[in-house]
Order: sequence, then structure tokens, then C-alpha cells
Amino acid sequence: MELALGASELSVLDRPTGARGPAQILTANSDSVREDSAEAMLKPFACRKWISAKTVIAMVGLLLLSSLGRAQQLPAAEPPLPMPSAHDEPTLRVTTTEVLVPTLVEKRGGQILYGLRERDFVLEDNGVEQKIHVQEEMDTAPVALVVAVEQGGISVLEFDKLAKMAPLLDTFLVDPRSQVALVGFDSTPSLNVDFTHSGENINEALHHLQPGDGGAAILDTVSYGVDLLSTQPKEFRRVLLLISEERDHGSQHVKVEDLVRKIGASDVLVLSVSFTPFAAELAHDVKDSGEQRTTNIISALWTVVQAFRKNVAKEVATMSGGEYTTFTGDKKFQQRILDAARHARNRYLITFHPSSAEPGLHTIKVRTRDDYGAKVVARANYWLE
Repeated sequence: MELALGASELSVLDRPTGARGPAQILTANSDSVREDSAEAMLKPFACRKWISAKTVIAMVGLLLLSSLGRAQQLPAAEPPLPMPSAHDEPTLRVTTTEVLVPTLVEKRGGQILYGLRERDFVLEDNGVEQKIHVQEEMDTAPVALVVAVEQGGISVLEFDKLAKMAPLLDTFLVDPRSQVALVGFDSTPSLNVDFTHSGENINEALHHLQPGDGGAAILDTVSYGVDLLSTQPKEFRRVLLLISEERDHGSQHVKVEDLVRKIGASDVLVLSVSFTPFAAELAHDVKDSGEQRTTNIISALWTVVQAFRKNVAKEVATMSGGEYTTFTGDKKFQQRILDAARHARNRYLITFHPSSAEPGLHTIKVRTRDDYGAKVVARANYWLE
């Protein structure tokens, strides 16, 4: 069977049809075609007077498929996952009812002072002595460790030292359950190696570090590291080892105030090892150990924020109860890493329930009741909602 489409009927295809609806309708006895797309598809056949019914049916099918294609648009591609922000709350061990204060007591010469009990410590929260509990054993929990190494700026000069670091990290991983992850950063942090117990994976990555841009987004990276550690089991001791310069360059996602709050509300121990210290930072380190800060909550927050802007690597360590050190040569760098690992495990675990529920940044001071000629290292602040 064939349908006769006269030239007069087909000539309508050469005339503008105007704006039409989404439906595409083509009939054999119609004087017009109701869609511009139909016009475009039928033009090649305008020179033929006779078209078979099968051809017309096929053309109708194509038009219908074209309409469905426009009506059912492909879903938009999923955007990349955003970097964790300061508002992504980690799973916290420190709560409004109990504060955890890992505390190192080190004698002159580097020996750890063991055997202390509750009666041997004095802990003050905003100047008020607190009732504390001290775990009988030293910290024996498995470790979840994030190593964050700067790859931007002048850090390329330290790549040879970083390449030798993997064997030193074994000191953190004595427990077979312990895990380590490697984060590299310039203007943006990225996860180079996910959590693993294998030192080989870390060693391989450290030997193939690539220079980044001129940035050193320390604020963003510390926040990112805290979020990574929050995914680890609650019973793990969470440690962030930061190897970088002192000042932040290029953080865009996290403000100083947000990071102060985040560190203060977490149980992450930050250990900072910095290279090429400036004279200004060295003078700051001597003058400000975190012990002489005011206990007024608003003033304490302002003071900490200003210190973060001057030397963020030191301040994140001070807030969390970790340690801040610098290095210039290979031997000093290796010793700093070994000391950090040893100090992370040889800490008294002090807990207390704050006597004041006032929200905001609280200042902690920990000392021994008797003078043992030892240095006490504990977190300087915590955040209470």
C-alpha cells in the first residue's frame, strides 16, 4: 500500500510553522506539519512524490523518539565530593560531661616520669581546680595516625628527608591494629594513601612526592585530617602528625575560629614538626607556651586566634596537648619523628567532668603537685557547647 503525497502537500514543509507544543504529530491527510523538527527531517524527501507507508511509519517513530529524548533529559553529572568543612562534626570522645586530657610528664634529658596517680596532678579549668581521674596504665590503645606533609611552597627542599620517614613511622604502629594514612597538601589537601598498616604503601608514596603549587593550606589540612581520624574506631588513639612550615598560605574552606572550635571539641593529638622557622616565630615560641594565657573565655579565644595566625603549626599542637618542634637537618628530623612517636604513647590519660558548663573555649592548665623537675605537656584548651 502506498500513500500519495502531492507536491502541494509537501510544499507546506518549506513554510514556517511557528511555535508549537512538545507533541510531534504527522498524518497522511494533514495539510501541515506541527513541529519544526518534522520539517527538518522530511525536507530530504520533498523531491519525491511517492513515499511508502513503511517509510512514513518509520519517520513517525523517529520523531516520537526525538520527542522522548528531549522530554527525558539525562540526569546531571554528580558533582565531586566537597572537602570536609569545619561544620562537618566528627564523632567526638570529648563531650560536655567528660574531657580527655592526654598528659606527658618528661624529665630533663628526655626520660618519661612514670607511676603518677590522681593525687600527683593538679588540673585547672579556667582557673578552677577539678576533680580528675587518671588511668592506671599508660596509653596502650591502638593508634590511628594521619601524616600530613606539605608539598607546596618551599617544601620541595625537604622531600629527601620525607622519603626516609616511613621506617620511623613503625614506632607508631607497634600494635597490629594501628593504621596510618598519608595526606599531601599545597593549596588543597588530598589523600595520597588511605588508612593501612602497611609501611610499604606509605614508603612508596613518600618516595614519589610531587611538588605542588605555592600554597600551604594548613588550616584546611588540619581540619581535613581531623575529619579523616573521626572515621576510625572510638577506642583508637587519634594522632595527626603535621610536617610543614609554620604559617598558613591559601586555606579557603576553614576559618581560624572554626578550627579552634574543631580542635577544642575533638580528642585528636596534633604533633607538629616544622622546617625553616623564621626568627619571629622562634621568638614567639620562647615567649608563649600556652601556659600564661588568660582564663577569660572571650579573651582566651581572641588570644588563641591571634596565635594561630602567627604560627598555626605550633598552636594546633598546643591546643590539642601535642608538641611542636622544628628541624634543619636529616638527623634532627629523624629524631623529631621518633620523639613524637614515643611521646604520643607515653602519656597519662586524665579525664574530668567540668565544674562549669559555660559554653565556649576553656583554658586548661595541668601541673604536678610536687616539683619533680619535669615538663608537663597537656592540651591547653577545649571547647564546650
